[in-house]
Amino acid sequence: MPIPEIPLKDSDLNLDISGVAGFFGGDVAVSAMATVHVYQGRRWLGWYNSPGSYEIAKRYGQLGRSRFWDGLYPGINVDPAVLFELDGSNGPKYRAVHSGTVIGKTGHLAHLFLQECKQIHVPRAHELPYTRVTTPFCVTVAELSHEPACEMHPRLVRDSTSPLALIPISASLLTAAACAVYRDWFSFSMIVLGMVSSGLSCYVVGTGTFTFSHPAPAPGAPRGDGVLEGKDEIVVLKGPEGAVNPITRGYFSLQYSSEPEYHNIGICSMLLTIQFLAQLLIVPQGEIFGQIMFLSSLAVSWCYNSYLSSLDKESIQRRILFQQVLNSPVMRKYKLGTRTIMAVFVLLVLSPADDQSLRTILDDLLPNETRVWRLWKDTVLHKIRSLADSDKAGPYPFRFDEEMSASEGFEVNDRVLLSTLYQDAVTAYTAYRELYLARYDP
Repeated sequence: MPIPEIPLKDSDLNLDISGVAGFFGGDVAVSAMATVHVYQGRRWLGWYNSPGSYEIAKRYGQLGRSRFWDGLYPGINVDPAVLFELDGSNGPKYRAVHSGTVIGKTGHLAHLFLQECKQIHVPRAHELPYTRVTTPFCVTVAELSHEPACEMHPRLVRDSTSPLALIPISASLLTAAACAVYRDWFSFSMIVLGMVSSGLSCYVVGTGTFTFSHPAPAPGAPRGDGVLEGKDEIVVLKGPEGAVNPITRGYFSLQYSSEPEYHNIGICSMLLTIQFLAQLLIVPQGEIFGQIMFLSSLAVSWCYNSYLSSLDKESIQRRILFQQVLNSPVMRKYKLGTRTIMAVFVLLVLSPADDQSLRTILDDLLPNETRVWRLWKDTVLHKIRSLADSDKAGPYPFRFDEEMSASEGFEVNDRVLLSTLYQDAVTAYTAYRELYLARYDP
């Protein structure tokens, strides 16, 4: 059978794309690879000629923890969970009301939890009409009852778009076949090498077991009720310590049989490096038609990697956290008109609790320390404490008429401010009684 004449045989054009192929699209490819740990079966779908081999090799090589890998791929060793975006984000400050625990920066799971609370749409939030409004604050109250095991392996998410991987795989196969038909073995071998190195790397990286872990609470530990303090969102956690610390102390990780050296990932990094060097030397030896085929396979693969990179992997992690780890806790969102209303509402939800703990949380939420504010804080805490004693609470537990009468020694402006703050406290109690407690009524 005669060999067909290769297109563009007489062209003097040389694309000289071999060097670009190793660098272009590396960040996108690494981000796309992160999907193998959250989507079922994704690790089997990497058999296509992917761009960015040098950048991928450099990033994967930094996982290795031995002198050999550190010398070959210098840089700071990173944890696989951080590299693949399953860990590494800082969460909000957490303060427990019963144990006194304070965590200045929580971890990735608290960040995910806060982001999920923000996703609860404001129109679904509970709020009182006709209240004073300055800067509205949202408070989400999470009732946590499920205490997960100290270590578990969540199920990966089913992905209905997995068949899309056939597009770059088919493109790589067709371009390699076209090069074989016209006997351009240089370009053919580089496309096949790219498919093999990418496929093996995807499979090896995907062998890591997706794991959730959290420390076991100490025997007799008090309840874990506390506050996550976001910049524009407050989350009240209510539940036993074993249900709360998965959020405040838990983490996702990847467990590999080769840890802690990660030799199998290091070998994949070396294969990707060999691919980069081979492409650098061999692709320019191919025909212009073969170079176009090689570039076409990279272009299709880059488009697919860009699609994978654009997927909201954080939302998938939130779904795993809420549905599998926390067992779909009950969450209600409240929209409150001012920061003072929000602060008093949070204290009422957390009460009964130690006075000093409540005062610390109140000072965190409202750091004002003038004479007026100190008086108001003392009065509000006294009212909250009296709620636990029905004999002291009286028929109107959050009325401040007597307190206002006793404040005649203040300046006029201070009295006006104090009156406004007392009214905010009344509004907070009304929201607590009519919105929060009402759901417990039969």
